[in-house]
Amino acid sequence: MDAQRAQEIASSPVMAQVTYNGVPIYIQHVSERNQTARIYPLDQPEKEQMVPLSTLQEQ
Repeated sequence: MDAQRAQEIASSPVMAQVTYNGVPIYIQHVSERNQTARIYPLDQPEKEQMVPLSTLQEQ
């Protein structure tokens, strides 16, 4: 996923269907400079992690 689209999803009030390794996630923050996103699984908000944008897939 590119940084611009990830940022659009993160700032949108509408929940987009995005996955990381097949797991539905929520995007909290996008770093265009590092090409990463801070995410967490929808069912485990305590499991935040930074991942490369290239590993995120919009369904």
